Amino acid sequence: MKRPIVKSPGRKTFRIGRGFSLGELAEVGLSIDKARRLGIAVDRRRKTVRRENIEALRTYIESMDRLPVEDSKKA
Repeated sequence: MKRPIVKSPGRKTFRIGRGFSLGELAEVGLSIDKARRLGIAVDRRRKTVRRENIEALRTYIESMDRLPVEDSKKA
């Protein structure tokens, strides 16, 4: 599952967050449902939009597009 980088409250350190904010998903053009189907963690409580997380989402989605799609009707 893909997770974002967030700033710890009250500190100047960064850590792995619970999920991407709704603003970050909107910048990339993803809905909450589609993000969860792709295995991307979503945190509705976060309000910040970090440029690093948007770039990470874009590269993750591009790498997902390159994967071959299995045909579910073959089985």
